[in-house]
Amino acid sequence: MPRQRGHLQIAYNAAAVSRNFTSDNVTPACAAVMAALQAANEARQPSYGADPLTRQLQERASAVFGTEVAVFAVATGTAANALALAQFVPPYGAVYCHESAHIVTDECGAPEFFGGGLKLLGLPGADGRIRPDQLQRGIAFANEMGVHHVRPAAVSITQATECGTIYRPAEIAALAAVAHAHGLAVHMDGARFANALATLDCSPAEATWRAGVDVLSLGATKNGALCAEAVVFFDPARAAEFARRRKQAGHLWSKMRYLSAQLLAYLSDDLWLVNARQANAMAAALGTGLGAMPALRLVQPVEANELFVAMPAPLADALERDGFEFYRWPLPAGDGEVVIRLVTSWMTTPADVAALLAAAREGAACS
Repeated sequence: MPRQRGHLQIAYNAAAVSRNFTSDNVTPACAAVMAALQAANEARQPSYGADPLTRQLQERASAVFGTEVAVFAVATGTAANALALAQFVPPYGAVYCHESAHIVTDECGAPEFFGGGLKLLGLPGADGRIRPDQLQRGIAFANEMGVHHVRPAAVSITQATECGTIYRPAEIAALAAVAHAHGLAVHMDGARFANALATLDCSPAEATWRAGVDVLSLGATKNGALCAEAVVFFDPARAAEFARRRKQAGHLWSKMRYLSAQLLAYLSDDLWLVNARQANAMAAALGTGLGAMPALRLVQPVEANELFVAMPAPLADALERDGFEFYRWPLPAGDGEVVIRLVTSWMTTPADVAALLAAAREGAACS
């Protein structure tokens, strides 16, 4: 039923929203974040990050990660990734990453643009993760080629990965050991870092800087924020002049308090982990239910809030006719099969999961 908001009429269909599993970006901001924004909107505050909320964010982030960090809020994950990499990689430098990494497939050349020509070198891997031996071989080849090849400068890992899998701290440490031995920085694209952390059940420090991560793109938008991401440097000295880099890129908000308020609320009272645990639990329930159906199979283990399911194409068609929304994913499938991606969020409910499972059972029985 349409609802009135002043002169603007908004159409809202609760059933349609509950059937949308395309992305965690489709969700609204959570109540705590909206309350923080409302509180930040009550008075005049100094501009360009000189406000109390931005100072509190620096303190809060340092407490969360158990070490002094330098935090820079930006509005998008693309900006966080591109600017973080540009800080460490020269125009003639290389960034090693998985071939399906968001920086490769979904950021319209932003890392290359803001890096002045840096090169992304994608490495294969069926589960979205790269291995130390792959990184070692890539670096060795670059060194052998000398001046004819871009210089190895950084490795970027995605946590959770684009396949919904996660890196364990020991796996990160092994990659970081290779990278640091050759002078490479370690960047983590943490658009879904909270979801990975909720699964790992370890401290933020153990999952980042203690394992060798130098800079983190900390995502919040997918997990309850309105529009807020952060670049977190675990050695503040390595953030030298990053403030100017952010300004040049157009991400220094004059009313920075609105970004800081979101991130401060996100990192307070474990909100980021509470939201992530809900999303993960709903993904696990979906995975258990769908994986038990004879005609379906999980392509990857469900470790965060994304799952990839191979199913007969007629079943995917039937689910779409029932109003369920998801993406068909370009992964290998059997004859007559398609792979779909389902993403849960902080506001996915058991009822949403039950509705999809019921529709899948019915569709499988009829196909």
